[in-house]
Amino acid sequence: MTIESFEPTMLLAILPEILLLVLIGFVLALDAVWKPEQRRALGWLTAGGLALIMVLALAVSRPSEDPRLVWGGMLRHDWFGFAFKMLFLFGAAITALFAMDAEELGKRGEFYVLMLVSTLGMNLMASASDLIMLYLAIETTSIPLYVLSGFMRHDDHSTEAGFKYMLFGAAASAVMLYGLTLLYGFAGDTSFYSLGLAMHNAELPLLPIVGSLVLILVGFAFKISAVPLHFWAPDVYEGAPTPVAGFLSTASKAAGFAVLLRVLLSIFTPVALPSWTGLLAVVAVMTMTLGNALALFQKNIKRLLAYSSIAHAGYILIGIVAISRLAVTGVVFYLIAYLITNLAAFGIVATFWRVVGSDQIADYAGMSRRKPWLAMAMLVAFLSLAGMPPLAGFVAKVFVFAAAVQADYIWLAVVGVLNSIVGLYYYLTVLKVVYLYRSEETEGLPLPISRPSAIALTVLTLGILLVGTLFGPWFSLAEQVAKAVLRNY
Repeated sequence: MTIESFEPTMLLAILPEILLLVLIGFVLALDAVWKPEQRRALGWLTAGGLALIMVLALAVSRPSEDPRLVWGGMLRHDWFGFAFKMLFLFGAAITALFAMDAEELGKRGEFYVLMLVSTLGMNLMASASDLIMLYLAIETTSIPLYVLSGFMRHDDHSTEAGFKYMLFGAAASAVMLYGLTLLYGFAGDTSFYSLGLAMHNAELPLLPIVGSLVLILVGFAFKISAVPLHFWAPDVYEGAPTPVAGFLSTASKAAGFAVLLRVLLSIFTPVALPSWTGLLAVVAVMTMTLGNALALFQKNIKRLLAYSSIAHAGYILIGIVAISRLAVTGVVFYLIAYLITNLAAFGIVATFWRVVGSDQIADYAGMSRRKPWLAMAMLVAFLSLAGMPPLAGFVAKVFVFAAAVQADYIWLAVVGVLNSIVGLYYYLTVLKVVYLYRSEETEGLPLPISRPSAIALTVLTLGILLVGTLFGPWFSLAEQVAKAVLRNY
């Protein structure tokens, strides 16, 4: 693949990133001049600005069928990176709406700025085609998230979450950087595709490459909260502000999987290194089994969703292990379905906490009588997470498990199905509390929902239904994205 020299049209390849910087400038400027009571509108500005960036990017910045290496080979402009950029922008816009009425978030411009900077880093992660750009993008994504996790300075749980996330994240990042450094030392190049070509031609020694791969996977496993690097997720999700926890579990996780796919398929191809599929198969089984098993005993809904998020990372890894056109298509489709579903789940939790001030599952008793349509949104989100038809989560699981069967990983698909049954139990346990239990203390009390949260939950709930029932266009999009990343496979 050739590296193109600079031309003005290359600016279109990074148009979303340029517009994000402009939006960050607007938020900073207005935060400085607006009065405190006006700053809630920064959420509207952020969400509207992100929506506008998506529209402009779809109008003028779509990649061609032939991928291009731009900006000195640091970035690859293709449908894979572009689709994930749209996913990150959508996730950030929804998070901005949920944050508008959250305590200590909605009226603080620095919250929106940090979230936008992290989104900028995610965009660069999805398009990175060089080891240096990859590491810089990961750090640009991660550092604002450390701050956002501990954003509520007067809450000990939040500060603890921020400190733990930063401490574990820095350690995982250092291990990954060492692996990237070894890879450069062996090959003398930082380009993904030069490294992949050298490995394909067997120019590099196998044993050191396996060692560097394991070190690199440490960083990726932390990012996607896969076993054994999952331990940070429950504490961080519980302590972080709920909109931030939702952003962490969806957009940040999707960015981790995007980079994992890009790196494995461009550098560590099965032709050169077949051992990583077996390693990831073991990680997938451990991740979904441990996540589902520990979720069974949770009394706090954010910790339950954290372990649920770990389990879903295991399901997605099944698609990466199967590694085929259908498998990668299934992974991309799963990430789309998972992002809208889990954002809805965390949005409902944030809305409920703002009124009730509790994340205990027992306190959700009688919610269906206090706010029927909010309970209905929760029903749709949780059944989608459980993989019930005809919702988005069901279709996503079907594609991933079908890819595993097609690739002769039947045992892995069976383990995934059994874990899905376990997951269904604890999702239904929460819904049982919502619909069947009563609370005399809260019976009849109002459960108001702000307009931004109502808009976000309506969009997400309709999205879950549409992706599950009218999945054809979404599958075609996921197939086009998979084709782009598999071009050099």
